[in-house]
Amino acid sequence: MWAARWLLVAMLAAMSRAKALGRCQLAQLLQELDGYRGYSLADWLCMAFYESNFDTAAKSVNADGSTSFGIFQINNRLWCTDERSPSENLCRVACTDLLTSDITDDIICAKKIVRHPQGMDAWEDWAMHCKERDLSEWVEGCDV
Repeated sequence: MWAARWLLVAMLAAMSRAKALGRCQLAQLLQELDGYRGYSLADWLCMAFYESNFDTAAKSVNADGSTSFGIFQINNRLWCTDERSPSENLCRVACTDLLTSDITDDIICAKKIVRHPQGMDAWEDWAMHCKERDLSEWVEGCDV
């Protein structure tokens, strides 16, 4: 009985550290990115939707064996370290830190990624679904 309770408490605690955000809720959190390196807030929202469905705990294994983490699906091959795979860790962040509801680390790292020559093309889903499209619907109805 004690073990079952402890497991339930641990599961609830883990769930509280990450969450799926609403579009407008995320828009509020990402306002500082509006215009960053020429990308609109709508670009960031569109990318986050197609990468993670606005889920801060999203984690996916890619075809090349690397893993992507968090709301922006930041890859462990270059940008974060997960202790299982070699990484350049250019963002100087643990990949697990990108899985929490506090997306400060995610934003800092995403800004570093965008500063590289690829810009937002580093995110394939952004290039496929968002690039050079009318994205006004992503901020519509949000008080930003």
